[in-house]
Amino acid sequence: MTLKTQKIIRLTATYLVILFAAVIILYPVLWVVGSSLNPGNSLSGSAIIPKNATFDHYKDLFANSYYLKWYWNTIKICLLTMVITVAMITLMAYSFSRYQFVGRKHGLMTFLILQMIPNFAALIAIYVLAVVTGLINTHIALVLIYVGGLLPMNTWLAKGYFETIPKELDESARMDGAGHFRTFWSIILPLAKPILAVISLFAFITPFTDFILARVILRSEEKYTLAVGLYELIANNFGAEFTKFAAGAVLIVIPISILFLSLQRYLISGLTSGGTKG
Repeated sequence: MTLKTQKIIRLTATYLVILFAAVIILYPVLWVVGSSLNPGNSLSGSAIIPKNATFDHYKDLFANSYYLKWYWNTIKICLLTMVITVAMITLMAYSFSRYQFVGRKHGLMTFLILQMIPNFAALIAIYVLAVVTGLINTHIALVLIYVGGLLPMNTWLAKGYFETIPKELDESARMDGAGHFRTFWSIILPLAKPILAVISLFAFITPFTDFILARVILRSEEKYTLAVGLYELIANNFGAEFTKFAAGAVLIVIPISILFLSLQRYLISGLTSGGTKG
């Protein structure tokens, strides 16, 4: 077999794998979009390309439910979670990567252990704590839970990225008279944009994808997030609103896509560089 033939075979196999992966990813998405445009409420007769496409489900979603309220609740929780998470992780990761202090090793080990435990494993404890502190049925409770769950793994990720930034830059800045915070703010943070973009995306997506914690904490309909609200929309109608559910699911993609496209140029370098050092 010639070298040219081997190259053709490898390229063909690569494209076939990419095509297979694309089909697996895009088929469910296209099916949900098509279902949201199908007339009626049942999914049994839905098609990817509906014959009589209609936007009635989208109109009904806005007119006869708390969908816009749920959307705003979710966006608010996502933004608060993202801002607090990025701020805390940036400061902690920089401290762990640049300074030696008592408890540093044990702190990192604690984070490593905590990241192995999902939030819902402590669901009963979280619920009791929310009741005792008076935070049940509040959005701030969810924000605190999400931030706590995001800190361990992302602190390790950011720490690995900070360690790829030469420490000579810190020393040069201090020789020029910059203090610790000025060095961190003016020298390190601009170079850490890729990892901050990755953490921002992770933090923003988390409330969108969570159902269990939000269902346990939130009680009133006007406080629901999208995941809980759309579930209740189906549950309260005995599963007869699946096409409306599909319409609501399609609209969830918009803010996540906007953030992803805005941060896309930073994501690849942030993910790869963050895992180079531990």
